[in-house]
Amino acid sequence: MPRADLRRLRSPRVWGPGGALLIAGAVTAVALTTGAGPGVGTAAADGLPHTTVEVDPGACGRGWRHPHPGLQVFDLHNGSSQPAESYLRGAGGGPVYGEVEGIGPGTTRHLQVRLGPGAYAFTCLPDDASAVTGPTVRIVGPGRDGPAAAPITQHDLIGPALDYQKWVAGGLDTLVRQTAALRTAVATGDPAAARSAWLPAHLTYERLGAAYGEFGDADKRINGTTAGLAGGVHDPAFAGFHRLEYGLWHGESVTGLRAPAAALADAVRALRDDWAQARMDPAALGLRAHEILENTAQFELTGRTDYGSGSNLATARANLDGTRAVLARLRPLLAPRYPELPYLQAALDRTGRLLDGFRRGGRWTPLDGLSRPERQRTNAAVGDLVERLAPVATLCDPRRTV
Repeated sequence: MPRADLRRLRSPRVWGPGGALLIAGAVTAVALTTGAGPGVGTAAADGLPHTTVEVDPGACGRGWRHPHPGLQVFDLHNGSSQPAESYLRGAGGGPVYGEVEGIGPGTTRHLQVRLGPGAYAFTCLPDDASAVTGPTVRIVGPGRDGPAAAPITQHDLIGPALDYQKWVAGGLDTLVRQTAALRTAVATGDPAAARSAWLPAHLTYERLGAAYGEFGDADKRINGTTAGLAGGVHDPAFAGFHRLEYGLWHGESVTGLRAPAAALADAVRALRDDWAQARMDPAALGLRAHEILENTAQFELTGRTDYGSGSNLATARANLDGTRAVLARLRPLLAPRYPELPYLQAALDRTGRLLDGFRRGGRWTPLDGLSRPERQRTNAAVGDLVERLAPVATLCDPRRTV
């Protein structure tokens, strides 16, 4: 599975049904408020009351002068010269009801939330400056507020990241032994033994999905594809598991594969040795929990990474294991924040059983061996998991508190 881009998406977010953070643009299309001054609750084309609120540090929260309960939109205006982000929280550092990141200088972004009786405040976080909390605003009257959750900080994620890093170290120890066995099978000129050794080693690597962003160039040497290579499968830069896969399943001489097999084993050993000094970015853990299966849907279930072995479904199953490994470390943080977590776990179980059913007679069914209903069920199951994992990425996106 190719390493995904780990750049954070800068989008409005609100807490949606089930307590999950949702991208605000996916919840509703919020129209610009025209002709309304700050603090005036006006109805826009979307039929919702809008209130303009300042988010620059010198005026954080200014403009919210007529608080009222119910579904509403805050037009967050950044009048400063630097980008900023803003959270709407319960007063006194309470839970987050919604946030908007990447509000450019002189621009306005929109945040839709449902608020009930209680005390609230905006926290404004300019780039490269300390957080500023605006005045407390109290809402009275009937109604209920929308879901909210306590923010997760960088410090909260350090423990899970360290524990996951130790788990990866154990996986790399296993991978060193397996790629050494693959190297030996190739060196002795036994293609059947080499093919048998290839899959377990490749699946071990695929289970380490949340670490790819930390592997750097080693990932290309170990699990690179032909993407971007002018010579395709014949390009000298094509290396690693997929280079061996192509050769072993396309009748290449095993003698000619000795150098790629040795290079793979050496790259894995070097990665294992370097990993002891590596430090994972804790902020990437939740994002990768989502992106592992997102990449599975994009690359494995489309066959884009099949170079002859027909093992994409086995890889998808390994990616599922990799996702579970990340969630196991994040579960203490997610349990009080993500009410849908039990349903996510149940969906992981169902998808695991579905994929296991494609291992028939000790062999994995290739993608083109699936019936159309089987292909549809598989795509739907993984797609459902990708959606259920999106809130995990958002919940575990660390939020600044100072």
